[in-house]
Amino acid sequence: MMRPEYLDVSDILKSSSVLRLFDAVHDYGGALRFVGGAVRDALAGIKGFEIDLATDLTPDELVEACSEKGIKTVSLGLKFAKTGVVLQDHVFEVSSLHKNLPDDAKFSDFSFTDDWNADAANRDLTINAVYADQEGNVFDYYNGIEDLENGVVRFIGKAAQKIAEQPIRIMRFFRFYSIFAKTAPDLKSLKACVENRELLKTVAIEQIRDEFFKILATKNAPVVIEMMMENDILSFVLPQKINAQALKNLDMIVRQNGLEPDMMRRLFVLFEPDQILSESLAVRLKLTKGQKSKLIALSRFSFDGSKTDDINYIRRVIFAHNKEFVKDKILTTLALNGHHDVNILPIFEQIDAMDIPVFPLNGKDLIELGMIDCSPIKEIMARLKNMWLESDFTLSDDDLRAKARMLIK
Repeated sequence: MMRPEYLDVSDILKSSSVLRLFDAVHDYGGALRFVGGAVRDALAGIKGFEIDLATDLTPDELVEACSEKGIKTVSLGLKFAKTGVVLQDHVFEVSSLHKNLPDDAKFSDFSFTDDWNADAANRDLTINAVYADQEGNVFDYYNGIEDLENGVVRFIGKAAQKIAEQPIRIMRFFRFYSIFAKTAPDLKSLKACVENRELLKTVAIEQIRDEFFKILATKNAPVVIEMMMENDILSFVLPQKINAQALKNLDMIVRQNGLEPDMMRRLFVLFEPDQILSESLAVRLKLTKGQKSKLIALSRFSFDGSKTDDINYIRRVIFAHNKEFVKDKILTTLALNGHHDVNILPIFEQIDAMDIPVFPLNGKDLIELGMIDCSPIKEIMARLKNMWLESDFTLSDDDLRAKARMLIK
């Protein structure tokens, strides 16, 4: 179905430079269209999407068309039938139309086509199979616009077959359901996801993690993740017990106070892991070093929620960790304790303005004070810092040195 001038293309274009590519393809005798997320999100009024394009030219023809206009191209991998087109230092992905192939097909069997309907049939969900040209004419082959308007997320054709082709589509189904759904999940699509969930074990954990984090970042994450857990979608990598309400609480506090969302905070309140589980999650999800460190720190330290207004207590925690950690700990503690309507900004402003003193002693000072065996330096320094914290930083340099001499003896 074609809808003439249905879309304002300015809602898609981040830069007019991409129009050079439309001209290059047109002059070569081909057609170029926006596809997938760019069209879907523009129709839904969502900003920040990536621009993907499709053409009825083969990769070789597209490279030649661009070369004639002095436009640089880069290879993105032949097996994906995609070509990278460089415009103003940005690489746009352009896929060449192709027919569906059997699972055991090789690139030598790749069958390019000029049939846009056949290309649309290769895509996963109806809402992702909508195209638009530079004039705003929209081409919808599987009622994607109607599904988008009605909040229906469903696979094109046989859902089980789509999942067998690319099992990560199970995660994509839940992600897009979390973003666009206005109804209960499409039963055929959900059934196929559940019945084929074991196929996710064949997918790289990095892909699963990235999709899970994208789901976790959506507004409806608590409900959708709960649905995934109930259907045993990710039991092989994630614990089954979740705290969906805590995630809702956290998101409400963050939104009400105009704060930036943070994935590790969300992950922590969702599973409320102890240190052992945090370390296990970090390994299973292959978290970065920084992500792992943050998750373990959140699980290791028990923050006293009753002392949120105790400046001395806050200062001691900041000394032991840092200001951002304390903010994270306050937010997660409030969320886990059932709070969701809290003006946290005054406390955060106080934290930002705090002058945290520097501990006056180091290991060299202990040696100068007479320490011969250096093996207990770390333990003695920890005890001295604890004394300093307990005194609310009032112990002087001389006081600490006197206590150090006693510990050394």
